[in-house]
Amino acid sequence: MPGSARLCLISGLLVLGLAIFNAVTAGTLTPALQRAEVLSGMASVGLMLVAVLWTRAIPRNPKAVKLEGEQGLEITAGLSESVRTELAWGSHQFLTATSAATILVNWDQTVLLRRGLITKDPFSPGDICRRSTERQALVSLVRTALYPGRQEFDAVLPGLPAVMVQPLGERGWIVLGGWSERCFTRSDERWLAGWAERLRTQLELISVVGDSDPQTDPKGI
Repeated sequence: MPGSARLCLISGLLVLGLAIFNAVTAGTLTPALQRAEVLSGMASVGLMLVAVLWTRAIPRNPKAVKLEGEQGLEITAGLSESVRTELAWGSHQFLTATSAATILVNWDQTVLLRRGLITKDPFSPGDICRRSTERQALVSLVRTALYPGRQEFDAVLPGLPAVMVQPLGERGWIVLGGWSERCFTRSDERWLAGWAERLRTQLELISVVGDSDPQTDPKGI
């Protein structure tokens, strides 16, 4: 509780105590005394209510969780230089400008990127990832302990207190894990959605170009 809120609470309790003491020690309860007691009681309750609201307006920041993992950067081989640069740039921005502890990019059942605190466990999308694809919308788990099925993210990093899942169209996901509960902001969500759209466009463009490359007939026909 902040010092100002604590002062309001103590003042309210003091006024209430004095009002009760005054009523108990008074010889007779006159109408004027009764009105004064009512007003003092309302004032004391008002001060205590201000203290409670003040505390809620300035909540404590959740503490960072000690996560197990190794700092690293893994980008799958065979990607174009432009995609590698995009993955490296985007992941760096999230890990340095937000409360993210780890990031994973999955595309066509292949993990393209792991960065931050990482593991070697194979990632297998579960119900939460599939739900984000069905809705084509970001899924934010502000407190993973409250969500069933959170174990699907243990392959990203065990014990993540907060997770954001952003679909890459119908073919992949970006998974962002945070250091603490409720650590991601609305601005982080919008930024993730925007970067996902940009990354998806590049990945789909490369896929189309790759599929349309002319095939050489080994017989020369």
